[in-house]
Amino acid sequence: MSATDRPSGSRVDALPPDAEFALCLTHDVDRPYKGARSLYYATRERPGYHLRTALSSSNPYWQFEDIMTLEADLGVRSAFYFLNEQHLLLDRPPREWLSPANWVQHLGRYDVTSEDIATVVERLDDGGWEIGLHGSYHSPEDPARLSEEKRVLEAVLGRPVVGGRQHHLRLSVPETWRHHREIGLEYDASLGSTTVCGFHHGYRPLRPFDDEFVVFPLTIMDQALPDPGTDPDEARRTCDRLLEAATANDAVMSVLWHPRYFNEREFPGHRELYRWLIERAQSLGAWVGSPRAFLAEAERDSQVPLDSVASAESATSEPTRGGDPQVRASSPGSEP
Repeated sequence: MSATDRPSGSRVDALPPDAEFALCLTHDVDRPYKGARSLYYATRERPGYHLRTALSSSNPYWQFEDIMTLEADLGVRSAFYFLNEQHLLLDRPPREWLSPANWVQHLGRYDVTSEDIATVVERLDDGGWEIGLHGSYHSPEDPARLSEEKRVLEAVLGRPVVGGRQHHLRLSVPETWRHHREIGLEYDASLGSTTVCGFHHGYRPLRPFDDEFVVFPLTIMDQALPDPGTDPDEARRTCDRLLEAATANDAVMSVLWHPRYFNEREFPGHRELYRWLIERAQSLGAWVGSPRAFLAEAERDSQVPLDSVASAESATSEPTRGGDPQVRASSPGSEP
């Protein structure tokens, strides 16, 4: 599906009370450990720095505590989607073993049941953050694999997860959403672009099957923005245009910041841009939180249960107040 295609279905017609719009915060936990990937990055840029990170006991991609501190300071909570990627040699066919791209993926693989990950999942959950499923690269058309990944994550969490996002935004529409619904997920946040920001799929969450299953279109992915390290003003202007459009259209805006992007040594400017985005949204009267919290808040405080009030026909003709700002990534190449 292209960045501008809009799937059919009705829309969620509710916002938390007194909110001008909603901002849903999400983080895809792709690479909590840099590890051997430092050697790969050393062949591309700044070899001295990346080699030092390979030899050091520090882990520049482990940013959970910093994110929790930042968000707690602003009085908000987000969703963290944890990935249970398949093992290249044990789970994938031999024909894939020699692919350099597959080895790059494999080098970043982590064990979601490990003590470190289980501990941070518990801390996030205890603190009010949402834990969700980051469906693995080969799972969009594999409901059995999705179900197993959900089962393992729920065993770590100790209770059900209600939503998540597919790795690399890989979707088979609407089949992947059917799989999500069948395994008990209530929402998906995969519909979007890795290179373009904007409200390309409408201003409100979608109900593709006209039932309780909800799709949150992605408005901003960190790597699709102008680089805040080299052009912070343009990065802020881009975010501000989208926030203004969200305000004008009573929108539900969804953003993705990968945890590793909070490492200022490798991704300068992204941490401060994230903080600025939240503070600016709050100043505009936004409700800010996780997708799970949005669904709970909107349903609890609406006069009637969340309702699919828009027809499939009207779902493809969203309001245009404030326009639909778009921007393409100025520095593509970062991993989603």
